[in-house]
Amino acid sequence: MNLLQSLLFFVVSLAASVVGAICGIGGGVIIKPTLDVFGWASASTISFLSGCTVLSMSCYSVVKSMRSGERQVNLRTGTSLAIGSVIGGVAGKQLFTYLQSLFSNPERIGAVQALCLGVITLGTLLYTLRKNSIRTHHILHPLACILIGLILGICSSFLGIGGGPINLVVLYYFFSMDTKTAAANSLYIILFSQIASLVTTVLTGTIPVFAPITLILMICGGIWGGILGRIINRKLSNLAVEKLFIALMVLIIGICIYNTIQ
Repeated sequence: MNLLQSLLFFVVSLAASVVGAICGIGGGVIIKPTLDVFGWASASTISFLSGCTVLSMSCYSVVKSMRSGERQVNLRTGTSLAIGSVIGGVAGKQLFTYLQSLFSNPERIGAVQALCLGVITLGTLLYTLRKNSIRTHHILHPLACILIGLILGICSSFLGIGGGPINLVVLYYFFSMDTKTAAANSLYIILFSQIASLVTTVLTGTIPVFAPITLILMICGGIWGGILGRIINRKLSNLAVEKLFIALMVLIIGICIYNTIQ
């Protein structure tokens, strides 16, 4: 990968992390399918780079939120979800490795990821458009939260997206959170699931080949995106954040359809 390609990866990670920090979707749901379009790296490499970028952005956003005294993260519920997401993150990484080994052409796993992401995103979009007419719940039991976090962690790690839109739908439906509160709690969950996924990759020796400068640039994009995203998020209303989220879902579905066909 040349320097120009690495710079483009940086631009994508920066833009995705800004939007990810605003909406609470982590940015990976934009980074992964967008970089797949170019075909400059393998599905496993892009998943790894995307995961590291999301980890850097979510780490900054969560730590900054905690240090500033913001109370949007429900630590009791969020921590139970995070515990489940850690277990799910490990399981999702193992699932990705297993399915990749089943294909004679390893790049076919990219098509599987794109298809799954497209279906999940479509379901998320439909729910978001109709959520005002859907009765929500207030789940409090820790074991139920851990189980929900487990499912989120598997999806996050397997798809290489950090968490994405499915986190927000789950937080809307099962915990009756508003848009901004769900965004903050989603980033908290994403942080732990991505740590688990990264540790699993390192311990199993499945780190893909990539140019170090690309990883450095994407991590910088993730952190700077987190900074800008937090600033913008505080200036936007819940309605504005929701409209941005819906527009992103439409864009992501289109990209996933293209990637699946390709």
